[in-house]
Amino acid sequence: MAFKKMGPFVKWAGGKNQLLDKLHNRVPNSYGTYYEPFIGGGALLLNERPKKAIISDVNEQLINIYLQLKADPRAVIREVKRLDEGICDKDYYLVTREAYNKKIQAHELDAECAALMIWINKHCFNGLYRVNGKGLFNVPYNNKQTGNSIDEANLMSIGYFLKNSNVDILCQDFEITCDSAQAGDFVYFDSPYIPVSETANFTDYTKDGFTYEDHVRLAELYKRLADRGVKVMLSNHDVPLVYELYDGFKIENVDVRRSINSDAKKRVGKEVIITNYEV
Repeated sequence: MAFKKMGPFVKWAGGKNQLLDKLHNRVPNSYGTYYEPFIGGGALLLNERPKKAIISDVNEQLINIYLQLKADPRAVIREVKRLDEGICDKDYYLVTREAYNKKIQAHELDAECAALMIWINKHCFNGLYRVNGKGLFNVPYNNKQTGNSIDEANLMSIGYFLKNSNVDILCQDFEITCDSAQAGDFVYFDSPYIPVSETANFTDYTKDGFTYEDHVRLAELYKRLADRGVKVMLSNHDVPLVYELYDGFKIENVDVRRSINSDAKKRVGKEVIITNYEV
């Protein structure tokens, strides 16, 4: 099976389609193992298709999709198509969301659970992934009743890539994921972003959130990896705290459009790409 151009199977906060060309141009020409500890929708991974990779995220439901696609993409596709047979009005969405939350509560990580998350991501408001204090998904309906929820060829290609390349898929903290990174390896950090204003909240796409202390911890890890010869790239908002945390590294400004913000006026902004190497 030949690879087609692959793209993310979910719309994800901080998704990198807008930034992809700029990131691709800054990926090292050569490296050992590819690491991505905040995998999200995986835009860069699917674009680069490394021969050896370790990917992870703390979102158990997201990681389950990667694992299920690696194991049997056809099973996931069948379940999504079954969900697409229903007429997607608000009542159908809420019933489906309840079914998904029951899977979360029962800790049933299978193809059906993966399909439920993919389907809901396409039909919830603005593609958000948000959970309450109990870890249950609570994003409302987006009022879109038509259209297929998946690109079957894309899911098949992702499944084929994950199965036939050396990709380890983990659900764990970013520091643990990077423990094995060695000199010459490449790590891309796409963590939840630092808020652009003092009134904004830190990203809360898992029930535990990603705090200021986590950003400090990430910056300290970045420095440790750089010290041991690992090639590291990180993207974030263009805000003062980034310059404070990553002082001494190469910080480049880039313009981006933000497709996930509900306010259209706030969908244009500036981000930074931080590296410790020359391409």
